[in-house]
Amino acid sequence: MMMFPEVKEDYEELHEMLIDRSQLLAESFEYIARADQESLHGGLFMEFKNEEATGPGVLREWFFLVCQAIFNPQNALFVACPNDRRRFFPNPASKVDPLHLEYFNFSGRVIALALMHKVQVGVVFDQVFFSQLAGNYISLEDIREADPCLYSSCKQILEMDAEFIDSDALGLTFVREVDELGYRKIVELCPDGKTTVVNSKNREKYVDLLIQHHFVTSISEQLSHFAQGFADILCNSSQQKFFFQSLELEDLDWMLHGSENIICVEDWKAHTEYNGYKETDPQIFWFWEIVGGMSEEQRRVLLFFWTSVKYLPVEGFRGLASRLYIYRSPELLDHLPSSHTCFYRLCFPPYPSMTVMQDRLRIITQEHVGCSFGTW
Repeated sequence: MMMFPEVKEDYEELHEMLIDRSQLLAESFEYIARADQESLHGGLFMEFKNEEATGPGVLREWFFLVCQAIFNPQNALFVACPNDRRRFFPNPASKVDPLHLEYFNFSGRVIALALMHKVQVGVVFDQVFFSQLAGNYISLEDIREADPCLYSSCKQILEMDAEFIDSDALGLTFVREVDELGYRKIVELCPDGKTTVVNSKNREKYVDLLIQHHFVTSISEQLSHFAQGFADILCNSSQQKFFFQSLELEDLDWMLHGSENIICVEDWKAHTEYNGYKETDPQIFWFWEIVGGMSEEQRRVLLFFWTSVKYLPVEGFRGLASRLYIYRSPELLDHLPSSHTCFYRLCFPPYPSMTVMQDRLRIITQEHVGCSFGTW
């Protein structure tokens, strides 16, 4: 069963976006959230304002950047798991932004579009968020990574000596304290919760209600809007839960994030061809020597500069849409490397020494200079 529409090859059938980098999130929201869902089913065509770049490489870069913005905790839409900062779930306090529910709908559309375009965006969901999208009931074990402190506290309550908890030594009742727009508020977990004391007979119910309020009730609207946005992109919108039910969390990790394995320079080299250079040229030897000495993050930045891909598919470089290319550039020797991300091309002039080349690549990988081009 085809879950996502096929991306059209005819540009006239694509949903066109022209976005200012300085207004990335706001303008992306306008183009995606305000669009009729049917107009998105053909796929996206992306340009940045005042830049020559067009094509798949620019679209890959946009997906990566807009998802980094959506899931940035400073934007209050999602929060990261304490034990795994790559994993996110909806922020119960997102209502600080009056448009937050529209942004969750937008977020769902963006993630579905990324899956439709087979673009990895460098973020993954936590177990609770994933389980809820699949329509599953949230249990104590599901929250282990999302909130280790609450998980530990609930485990202690459930395993505590019955006599001790029945002595009311903990002083717990069926309430929960929440932070709402900067103010502390007491919420009852059930009718007469303030006067219902937790004991050995009702502690399982207390823990369950606490978990449901913390992870389900408090984000039910956010989750609903995200799920609807995701469903908008599917061939059949009623298949949203089925999509997540058909996957393991690890499967979705590969689809959205790609491999976190260390980038293998030999594999990189084996999938790279040359134009204007030969494999035996000193510049090519220097290049791979420099890449071999880079940190993992520097390699990922270089790969992103070259291809707009930061995390490789599970198959490694052979899983990319194309082989990679290094082109000899006619530019002056003091020029920085440039790239054509749509075609996986890295271009640089014949630098006179390894030291000069290393300095130019250092600027690219440490200062994150953006000077790539999507087409010639």
